[in-house]
Amino acid sequence: MNRKFITILYLLSVLVTAVHLSGCQETQKVRTLKIGHTLDTSHPVHQAMMFMNDRLEVISGGQMRLDIYPSGQLGSERELIELLQIGALAMTKVSASPLEGFIPEMKVFSLPYIFADSDHYWRVLTSEVGKQLLRSGEKYRVRGLAYYDAGSRSFYSTRNPVKEPSDLAGMKIRVMNSQTAVAMVKAMGGSPTPVSFGELYTALQQGVVDGAENNPPSFYLSKHYEVARFYTIDEHTSIPDVVLISTHIWNSLSPQEQSWLQLAADESVVRQRQLWKVATEEALQAVKAAGVEIITVDKDQFKDRVTSVYQDSKLGSMQELINNIQRQAQ
Repeated sequence: MNRKFITILYLLSVLVTAVHLSGCQETQKVRTLKIGHTLDTSHPVHQAMMFMNDRLEVISGGQMRLDIYPSGQLGSERELIELLQIGALAMTKVSASPLEGFIPEMKVFSLPYIFADSDHYWRVLTSEVGKQLLRSGEKYRVRGLAYYDAGSRSFYSTRNPVKEPSDLAGMKIRVMNSQTAVAMVKAMGGSPTPVSFGELYTALQQGVVDGAENNPPSFYLSKHYEVARFYTIDEHTSIPDVVLISTHIWNSLSPQEQSWLQLAADESVVRQRQLWKVATEEALQAVKAAGVEIITVDKDQFKDRVTSVYQDSKLGSMQELINNIQRQAQ
């Protein structure tokens, strides 16, 4: 083997080694954030997170990405929040309702009929009030990045339709682990019964509860319509989903990385709202086609029954926040 050929082989080996090391260095630069949630992969929230990951990779030039764990693989919403608090998980999406157990100010979102309509809802979320609420979790070691649309929650039942509040009398209604949700159902005359979402189908099927309340996509995708044949559109609450990041993780990111992540989250909100609108329309059409009776009611009857919820002494410290939200209805 001649010296020239040996030299060429040596140079090639050096080049290959350099490329390999460069690739390793590039791989090491990729910041991967693990994010878990409890919803199915067909849900608009998961699809929005996939979009967020795509945008994050583009915005960061391939230096950041998300590793997404759907369907409760990493635990319940409460468990996911706790993982964020200790820095064992980077991000999650949870409803603002169970979040009130960690961040008291989030309780305001569970108040029935606090929003006049969808425009009022989004006006508040994008206002300084909404931004302050996202930041309010920092002292509890979680930081809100964005709100996702979770529509409005309405009642559904297995045996008897709910056409007015009095129809809830004697009915066991599944609620989330939220003191405000419990107070609301009590005020309407029902018997609030906390049940985990994963166990709700069986609870409805076996008569452990007589009904529940949720938005149309969740009612459809959970297949609860197979056992709950009445869906009452009373839209008593509009509780947003909140995209959270552990403050441990957030503070470990550089300002540039924080900016990339926030931008990707903001862009995913726009996509999620589009997906949510389509999913809501498709869900109502699908359950109706499956034989579910869709009931439209006079919401004022339901509003009148929940005024006592606003008189709870525990809400005293939140009165200014409530007033700020209600003023934006104008």
